[in-house]
Amino acid sequence: MTWVKICGMTNLEDALVAVDAGADAVGFVFYEKSPRCVTVEVAREIVAKLPEGVEKIGVFVSGSEPHWDRAIDEARLTGMQQYSLFEPDAPAGSANATGLAFFTNHLTSRFLPSLSIGDIFKSEGEIEDLARDFERLRNDGRHSLPEGMFDTFVLDSGSGRTPGGTGMTFDWARILPIAEGMRRGRVKMVVAGGLTSANVGTAIDILKPWGVDVVSGVEARPGKKDPDKVRAFVGAVREMDRRAS
Repeated sequence: MTWVKICGMTNLEDALVAVDAGADAVGFVFYEKSPRCVTVEVAREIVAKLPEGVEKIGVFVSGSEPHWDRAIDEARLTGMQQYSLFEPDAPAGSANATGLAFFTNHLTSRFLPSLSIGDIFKSEGEIEDLARDFERLRNDGRHSLPEGMFDTFVLDSGSGRTPGGTGMTFDWARILPIAEGMRRGRVKMVVAGGLTSANVGTAIDILKPWGVDVVSGVEARPGKKDPDKVRAFVGAVREMDRRAS
């Protein structure tokens, strides 16, 4: 089944709605400029009341506070997503403004680098080289990487000032070569950026991602989820899963 993450949790009620709807993961934003930013203490209180089987992902932006290792340890998160800021004047949705994030479910290593998808977009073939590099890292026997490291990436829309959570889609058809390169390299792709219950089926049909990630598309307002939208979003994803089975 398609992995579903509902991000931007700020309160227990919303997190429980996501869990009840069937989400695989919930996300907590620790970027101070985001309207969905939470403190480590708030995240810890919510995480403590969630089922063990639900992934709890911290979302961080390079150079911002709190530092990810403290937040992960204190809030007892199970994974992380890391964004980097790009060109400050790049418009949202442009090639060089699309964010790239990654996460790992097994945080036994603290070395979690990030990459700019703006560089990757210089050539559609570069992502295939990257995927092959990942495959060699896992298979050539010279490296010992924890499970979950360097195997899952999130493609998101963003700008230099807003690395993610813009509520804007990007050109899914354009990144088909990237999606195919990731599959050949056994890299799991998670699609984010402007997804809603109305368009997530199209994104899945075009890209066939391993997972999807939503924030604004299931909100009543920034930082507060709409339960009906959450249920509709997860339901739309599961309908696509049923069609594919």
